[in-house]
Amino acid sequence: MNRRAMMKQLFLPLAAALALAGCDASTTADNSTAQAPLADARIGGPFTLIDKDGKTVRWSDFDGRYRIVYFGYTYCPDVCPFDMQKLMQGFALFAKQHPDLADQVQPMFISIDPERDTPEVVGEFTGAFSDRLLGLTGTPEQVDAAAKAFSVYYAKGDVSPGGGYLMDHSRGTYLMGRKGEPIALVPVDAGPEAVAAELARWIH
Repeated sequence: MNRRAMMKQLFLPLAAALALAGCDASTTADNSTAQAPLADARIGGPFTLIDKDGKTVRWSDFDGRYRIVYFGYTYCPDVCPFDMQKLMQGFALFAKQHPDLADQVQPMFISIDPERDTPEVVGEFTGAFSDRLLGLTGTPEQVDAAAKAFSVYYAKGDVSPGGGYLMDHSRGTYLMGRKGEPIALVPVDAGPEAVAAELARWIH
């Protein structure tokens, strides 16, 4: 993922939600009164995708569970693998501290490169980080619908003489609630401990 993609990490609705949350005096360490940073942001929505076994997976399949959602691609040379490593290391710490709560969370990696990311390829990629990380792909139309639901930007880069290419895409790791509502961005850049702490803050 190139520098332009890194600059497109957050879209306007998301930035607005974060700005409002930052000014909300009700946000405290007490989750009973805290306002979720992404509360009321227009992020998330129905999708139909395919898992590593070719099985159809729908957003509604996870109703009643928390969801961690990341859009990327398996051929990403650096950022996506780094993010998945930190995310799942942090999730493992959270699971060690709160095993019952962790069982109520589904982390998922959604490909934005269906041309190359077949179910098998996505399954191999996610399996390298954790067997609890669900890899999803689909037809170009299915992937596009899922990306639009999460306000995710992506575009295919220039194709090299050898046929390779990079995908330009926005970057964000979303924590979603039991009803599919957006809660917060998971701070993968800050490391596994920060990831675990953020999950513990909102998952209950």
